[in-house]
Amino acid sequence: MCHPTDARPPAPPADAVTGEAAEHGHLELTAADGNRFTAYRAVPSAPLGRNVVILTDFRGLHPFYEALARRFAELGYHALAIDPYGRTAGLLPRDGSFDGPSHLPLLEPAHVDADVAAAAARLRAENPGPLFTVGFCLGGGHSWRQAATGPGLAGAVGFYGPPRFFGDNAENLDAPLLLLLAGNDSATTPEEFDELTGRFDAAGRDYDKHVYDGAPHSFFDVASEEWKDECADAWRRVLAFLERHA
Repeated sequence: MCHPTDARPPAPPADAVTGEAAEHGHLELTAADGNRFTAYRAVPSAPLGRNVVILTDFRGLHPFYEALARRFAELGYHALAIDPYGRTAGLLPRDGSFDGPSHLPLLEPAHVDADVAAAAARLRAENPGPLFTVGFCLGGGHSWRQAATGPGLAGAVGFYGPPRFFGDNAENLDAPLLLLLAGNDSATTPEEFDELTGRFDAAGRDYDKHVYDGAPHSFFDVASEEWKDECADAWRRVLAFLERHA
């Protein structure tokens, strides 16, 4: 189960906030294959000169990710959250009956790569600084894979993503990874990640992995009172990773 309908991202550490989202809202992007898709852009009032592309869970561009883009803008990042379903569901808005899982079988890795490349080009046109991807669930796996197939990343962050999305690319990483995993994840198993990180180790690839013992899939939610300490720790790890690799 991914984030519930009313989920929103936890607040980042107060001492990391540099300003606010000076501009934010939807826009339309076009990928190299002609796909037109919706993105949500947030521009920082006090920029650090860094960029982040946010990849969503299976529901697409949900308000959780729009709020997360604004959170990153508050931290000084130019942010774009992208919808993965432009090819099959068209542009936003969508009503509450939208069935994201029915579109999943039609979403190919090459589609995600093309959309991330378009988002990266848009961000770099405004702010030619280091670029990161951050993703959750479906988007977590695709975020990690961008370190091998993506548009010249400084690093890739993923929360509870599927390791299978790497395919044959685990040995081909050219950017570091941060893997933030739920210890009680119903969607993946520890053995899957042991196999994946074994491939990283054998190839000498750069990654950090942290497992939040007992935490469920989608624990990163402001409403997850039981997991608020884990959410705060996850923010610290994300920001430290971005700072280290910027």
